[in-house]
Amino acid sequence: MSRRLIRLLVALSVLSIIGILCVQAVWVRNAYALRERQFRQSAFIALQDVADEVARLNRFTLNRYAVTQLSPDYFIVNTDAPIDPVTLESLIQNSLQQHKLITDFEYGIYNCESDRMLYGAYVSTSAAGQPATTRNRSLPKFSRYTYYFGIRFPNQAGFVAGQLNGWLWSTAAVLIVVMFFGYTLTVVLRQRRLTEVQRDFINNITHELQTPVSTLRIAADVLQSDAITRQPDRLRQYARIVQEESARLQKQVSRVLQLARTERIGFSLNLTEVDLHDVLRATADTFGPHVLLDLQAPFATIQADRYHLENFINNLVDNAIKYCDTTPEVTLRTQLDAGQLVWSVEDNGIGIAPEHQKAVFRQFYRIPSGRVHNAAGFGLGLYYVQQVVRAHRWRLRLVSQSGCGSTFSITCPLSVVSHYEPA
Repeated sequence: MSRRLIRLLVALSVLSIIGILCVQAVWVRNAYALRERQFRQSAFIALQDVADEVARLNRFTLNRYAVTQLSPDYFIVNTDAPIDPVTLESLIQNSLQQHKLITDFEYGIYNCESDRMLYGAYVSTSAAGQPATTRNRSLPKFSRYTYYFGIRFPNQAGFVAGQLNGWLWSTAAVLIVVMFFGYTLTVVLRQRRLTEVQRDFINNITHELQTPVSTLRIAADVLQSDAITRQPDRLRQYARIVQEESARLQKQVSRVLQLARTERIGFSLNLTEVDLHDVLRATADTFGPHVLLDLQAPFATIQADRYHLENFINNLVDNAIKYCDTTPEVTLRTQLDAGQLVWSVEDNGIGIAPEHQKAVFRQFYRIPSGRVHNAAGFGLGLYYVQQVVRAHRWRLRLVSQSGCGSTFSITCPLSVVSHYEPA
């Protein structure tokens, strides 16, 4: 399956998920709006019944609708006669229960003599059997009526939402399905990426192993000829080739075996006190004139596994030389910063673009363009570097730009027995 087709399927899948969520959101919103209208209609009818009951108690008949809605949760009810607060509260509770509106409410009665609303009480359905609590609040007045009361439903939104249990459960089910679908899609894409990485690794390792094997086979054929014994210079040359290619092959196999061992049991560090300056000087001797030393730190004794430390530094220097289009120039630098040792490997190579700087530390990752892709390697060097840093609990920082070289800086604590005595 091509990458273009996979991208198309992923885009369509994401659009489908967004469409499903949008449709579900619209359905829930419409259902909420419908329940809200039903609540207001039921409240309107229940309060009209209260007004009719007040009129019956006062032996007169209302000739018009008595309920006026001033806001989504506040109603004014005309009574055309004074009403006792205790009786009114009982009538409201009974009427709301008959219409299945079991929710909190607060009410106030208009006093025409003082021209203000007298706050009645806040009635909570969660406090069954307990007396209503009076709150010092004011409710809006309404100038069209002489005798009326106002009632507010402060928990209307919660009551309406409670009527949407079925919709909420269906929404939760849809979200769970979408999450599983997204997880499955992520696993599939990750598996495809791992398959591509595995294929690239097999191609790289096949090339890396075939080259020394082919050279060894050719050298072996030459060494088996009778004429080679009469040419000592040529014999020594092919013997040297066999030795070099054998060492190269051993190095490649050891690198893969080391990775497999690390993946299986992790890093088993043998921490000792190591003078980093000695290791850096040995590295400079190994790689010859391409490596420069700038050892500014007065002392550099650290707790480290010397074997992994040497491999760590050799990997960075080897990469710096390998990925350079001009004459390689690698600087190994040390300095002290806030009581810690900061050492770095700086090169003048082709650099690493910002979008690849995190990915280069992934296992088998190789930048898929230009000189980096053509250079030999398994994509394990920087992955190994990061594993060594993590195992030692050091801090690694990469600063690089395309065409401007790279600087790998490592910050680690000095050994507690390190002392500096000025000359």
